[in-house]
Amino acid sequence: MSLMLASFADCVDLAAEGVGGHVLACSDDFFAEKENLLKDAPAVFDPEAFTERGKLMDGWESRRKRVPGNDWLILRLGVAGVIRGFDIDTSHFLGNHPPFSKVEGLVAPEGATGTELAQRTDWVTLLGEVPLKAGSHNLFAASHLCRVTHLRVWMFPDGGIARLRAYGEPQPALLPRAELDLAALTNGARAIAASDMFFGHKDSLLAPGRAVNMGGGWETRRRRDAGNDWIVVRLAGRGRLLRVVADTHHFKGNFPDRISLHGLDDAGASAFRIERRADWVAVFGETKAQADHAHEFGRDALESAGPFTHLRLSVHPCGGVSRLRVWGVLEAEAAVDLPAILGAMSVEERREALLRCCASAAWADGVLAGWPYLDRTALLLATDEVWWTLGAADW
Repeated sequence: MSLMLASFADCVDLAAEGVGGHVLACSDDFFAEKENLLKDAPAVFDPEAFTERGKLMDGWESRRKRVPGNDWLILRLGVAGVIRGFDIDTSHFLGNHPPFSKVEGLVAPEGATGTELAQRTDWVTLLGEVPLKAGSHNLFAASHLCRVTHLRVWMFPDGGIARLRAYGEPQPALLPRAELDLAALTNGARAIAASDMFFGHKDSLLAPGRAVNMGGGWETRRRRDAGNDWIVVRLAGRGRLLRVVADTHHFKGNFPDRISLHGLDDAGASAFRIERRADWVAVFGETKAQADHAHEFGRDALESAGPFTHLRLSVHPCGGVSRLRVWGVLEAEAAVDLPAILGAMSVEERREALLRCCASAAWADGVLAGWPYLDRTALLLATDEVWWTLGAADW
């Protein structure tokens, strides 16, 4: 299980309640409510807890099916994106888990109802029918990669699932020139590296809303040397900054003494490369921090507004920050519809175009074998996946 979880280490649970995931409808949730499926906390079990309907379970559980058919649940992702893998968690469901499951996805308007979506016929299979183990984290890589906004989870034929985790890469639809939070996870920003996150995970810094307690932010251990801690955020896109808020909400005895923020404009930078860059530009210098306080920096207080693709928040020497909000405007970029451009070519021309990108014939043939691709994201993900299947001779 640890190896599979490692493959999702750089992904976000796009369905989590904490990022806005919401269950819209299900065929049946007689024993345990459908809303439990997306809770952020792990499932718990109380052997003494019962309701008038039966055993109280922390998950989604349907009644025993006595008619033909299978149970299903429809949910809206907290943020649209490409899902790379699933954890269909049957923790505590030992004699009542579904023996099989599958997951489908589609793109639909945000306001679409569960009734409307249940009648749609254009669902795409993201994970084919797979067997489930009782009381286990059932981890699977997605069998099809494309951008989706909604999921439909099936149980064959019935039973209970404690939690669903849909690990993927946020791909929200953002408009250039519109003011938005460039550091919001729900807008596609990511915390790609941090010096330390002993008490609080780096992704918490970009989560929606204000943290409900101290555990809902990013917090480092107590630093005992002369250095300082930091976190690097890849913004939702290349943008210019208008206003920054660094919030130490709930951090009262463990907030940083000082904070500073620097930016970098390098869209293709990897986490490894960007940590070692020496040409960061100051957005604001070291500033005295306060406990349980939203530190706001307007446009006039920023030494530089970019454009930037990445920001590095430094805490001196250590401590916790609950949220980072970076209001700004995306730079307009020319949209290139790669699948449409390549799709208009003959197979021979398409192969020739791919070989101009990478001279490996095995790579080009592997990408062509998956044609057609629904969108640009699916195509780019396929090019990467095919590459990592190749041997040294193909390089």
